[in-house]
Amino acid sequence: MDPKSFVDSAVLLLVVASIAVAVFQHFGLGSILGLLVTGVIVGPYTPGPLVTTEVEGVRHFTEIGVVLLMFVIGLEMKPRRLWELRRTLFGLGSLQIILSALAIASYFKLFQPNWAAALLIGCGFALSSTAFVVQMLQDQGELASRHGQTAFSVLLMQDLAVVPLLAMVPILADVGPLPKEIPLWEQIGMALALVALVIGGGHYLVPRVLDYLARTHNREAFLLAAMAAVFVAAMAMEHAGMSMALGAFLMGMMLSTSRYSIQLEASMEPHKGLLMSLFFVAVGMSVDIGALAQHPFEFALHVLAIILIKVLLLFVLCLSFGTGRATALRVAFLLSQGGEFGFVLFGAAKALAVIDDLTFVMAVAVISVSMLLTPLLVRIGNRLALRAENRSAGIDERSRLESPDAEAGARVMVAGYGRVGHTVGTILASRGISFIAFDTDALLVAKWQGEGHPVYYGDVGNPELLATSPLQAVDLVILTIDDPHAALRAATLVRAHAPHVTIISRARDLASCDILLQAGVDKAFPETLEASLRLAGEALETLGTSTHDADLLLRGVRATDYALVRDSEEGTIEETRSPS
Repeated sequence: MDPKSFVDSAVLLLVVASIAVAVFQHFGLGSILGLLVTGVIVGPYTPGPLVTTEVEGVRHFTEIGVVLLMFVIGLEMKPRRLWELRRTLFGLGSLQIILSALAIASYFKLFQPNWAAALLIGCGFALSSTAFVVQMLQDQGELASRHGQTAFSVLLMQDLAVVPLLAMVPILADVGPLPKEIPLWEQIGMALALVALVIGGGHYLVPRVLDYLARTHNREAFLLAAMAAVFVAAMAMEHAGMSMALGAFLMGMMLSTSRYSIQLEASMEPHKGLLMSLFFVAVGMSVDIGALAQHPFEFALHVLAIILIKVLLLFVLCLSFGTGRATALRVAFLLSQGGEFGFVLFGAAKALAVIDDLTFVMAVAVISVSMLLTPLLVRIGNRLALRAENRSAGIDERSRLESPDAEAGARVMVAGYGRVGHTVGTILASRGISFIAFDTDALLVAKWQGEGHPVYYGDVGNPELLATSPLQAVDLVILTIDDPHAALRAATLVRAHAPHVTIISRARDLASCDILLQAGVDKAFPETLEASLRLAGEALETLGTSTHDADLLLRGVRATDYALVRDSEEGTIEETRSPS
């Protein structure tokens, strides 16, 4: 592509996307719908500005965003939590795929000449969009809710079903049961071996590599190594005939118990957000308006039928698994769209002549438009769920699950877990006050985490870390960072991200103390002066002053912002700065 045309296309895309997202957000329709509409506007199937005609290539590239999204979700999903969801994952997820595929296939038999094509179409539309649903749940903070966990379990089972569904395509085609050069048992064995390699590498190898890079303070190599691990896992699953998203999820889940999990999430978040936005734009670009205009009633009927079948089946299945009416409604409307894997499945079916060109174009358009309708469908599901909750008070509270992560309920965040931070944390723990601590010293983090302290590797002066850490939920932030510049940066960023939170900080001297207070710290304590005051108090008591009078004097000094000693300390500083 010509550099000038690339720049022109990028500028056009950014301008249209920013306007569309702003408009749709203003009307409460969400940014995802705005990005989809952006894709329709700049796509090759509508008159007006054009970004590129290589829609399929753009869509394949932006699937990297889905990979990073699933990695981030894996970081939040510890193996223990996944095991707790096994009933929903294998029970509800499997039944949803089988029953939805059969019901949709029965409908499409009315339009297809044989059962083979109808069944493959049913399997393709039985799957939902992991990218759409997980991103929406994340944006709304509902991934840890009961309906969020139920929907995620079903989506994960759908990712696991990719291998058998792809294996079905040559069986349904007139090319024999399976490619003879790769027998089914060999494909399954290869898939299991690669899954084991991803799990083993994520549990044993990758944490050791990250640990070494963190100890050497090589942040660039740390990020690159983490990225490499994610994409190697994704590539391994793709070679096994499974989805790349599943490989990234497994790698994230293996690293979720690592002390680097929060910093990894903070590092991946900006890249994930940008690529996911491009993914939604690429889906919008796939909508062929011209082809739909030739068969408008058939197309509308297909979209309506698929959504109704999936909503009804999911609602009944969720009720049978005891989720409750409100959760069942939310899950049913969340998973009513087609999924991005349908693009791959229908492409393979077209290549083997299981479906014709018109069916392929119609299927791609149905998936894209059903995704386009997802934000509106989710709003409908939420409204119906609220009505159901109003009839049965208290269901909403029970539908919420506590986050499986201990740090989610922390009341205090400690920045820096060295000598001072550890002392503060120990005192908080002795009083039953939950806290989460961060430090950039990998050896220190390993030591204290090994002893059961809630300490994680991370720089509180990193805005991405603050955006992904539980900062908004804590009541107090304690800065015990020894470096004055790092402490000032952390104080400024914490105040910007959480204006409501109380910040208290350690400071070296009065000058550092004043600077931190100006940056938004509520209280700062100069450690040199505090040590001096403590020594002065002990001296007074030794020389006969009562403990009560000594304490009153020290309290008075602190209450007046160290006015008694401030002038003398500042004078001393000026003397040391002036030439002799």
